[in-house]
Amino acid sequence: MDKNLLICGDNLSALDDLIKKGMQADLIYLDPPFFSNRHYEVIWGDEAEVRSFKDRWEGGINVYIEWMRERVVKMYDVLKDTGSFYLHCDWHAGHYLKIMLDDVFGYHNFRNEIIWCYAGGGVPTKDFPRKHDTIFRYTKTDNYSYYPIFRPYSPGTMERGRTKIKGIYAEKGLRREGTPVNDWWTDVPKITSPTDPEKLGYPTQKSEALLERIIKVSSKVGDIVIDPFCGCGTAVAVAQKLKREWVGIDISPTAVNLITKRLEKLGAVQGKDFDVIGMPTTLSELRALEPFEFQNWVINEMKATQSKKLSSDFGLDGYYDKTIFTEKAGIQVKQSENVGRNVVDNFETALRRAKYAKGYVVAFSFSKGAHEEAARIKKEGMDVRVVEVDDLLHGKFRV
Repeated sequence: MDKNLLICGDNLSALDDLIKKGMQADLIYLDPPFFSNRHYEVIWGDEAEVRSFKDRWEGGINVYIEWMRERVVKMYDVLKDTGSFYLHCDWHAGHYLKIMLDDVFGYHNFRNEIIWCYAGGGVPTKDFPRKHDTIFRYTKTDNYSYYPIFRPYSPGTMERGRTKIKGIYAEKGLRREGTPVNDWWTDVPKITSPTDPEKLGYPTQKSEALLERIIKVSSKVGDIVIDPFCGCGTAVAVAQKLKREWVGIDISPTAVNLITKRLEKLGAVQGKDFDVIGMPTTLSELRALEPFEFQNWVINEMKATQSKKLSSDFGLDGYYDKTIFTEKAGIQVKQSENVGRNVVDNFETALRRAKYAKGYVVAFSFSKGAHEEAARIKKEGMDVRVVEVDDLLHGKFRV
């Protein structure tokens, strides 16, 4: 690959494009939606980026599995014959996914059911606490790359050495590198603490230690790693650190923006070390975004800060703090056409309640009445501006 690639779009079509270009991956890791029937509105990290994270499947488990199957088939096609495939899931759909994976890869190409154990809050009163995830590992052939890793022996084993029960192996003594890591992982931390330095606020974020183990076991420096559901970008960030080439795919522009910032913090430079493709570039693409994705795009383009309290933002979706103005400025986003006078009037009320002296209403277009209302408000000492999305899209907006 000339450069690493971060793709914003549906992974079904993105994988198809990679296949057509002849790309072959050494390792594919995916952490797809878990069929948990939950819905999240998530605030990510210090930048307070919000994303609507959906994990719902109308039609039930069969619809979900078929949705996954058509994507896994594409992943199979893009995987090298010597490559490895890891699917990360939990109890919601793991047993259904295993049957589907056996069908796509072949039962004989199933290598491991890795159990990742962890601690954390949440103790039910009538069930055993669920404290593990499952990672299914497959290959395409028997000729696959594998680089074993080891962990230290226990103090007791170090003191005792190999006993006679080991037979002929007792004479060989303990391995200098330690004992091979097995398929039961209790030594890899899960991100649980709100003060964890890795924590970005994404609901299913995995630790870098987990991805480091997977990437080191099944790839070497210069190999290609693909994550088709890259979320907050842990797999691609670790691949970058370990000097692998990588492709990350996510349908969310908010996720892609976050991953871009995460990579830049590692010293990667967009346009030099990696390219970003598929981000919205037309009005029609912006109209098609999910409401929160559209709101996030607007706030990001305005280089403003996302409001943190989604349920009680008083009509303010974002703001500029006093580092930009002597007074704070509020932002309201409408994914609408021909926004009218009443919206601007209500926004004025929201600004006054928040004690802001300035504000921006963003929409695709505004009525004559909306412009007149903004002019009236300005005469009364408050600066309210109407901003069209087209101006943001083409870099015409100025604070």
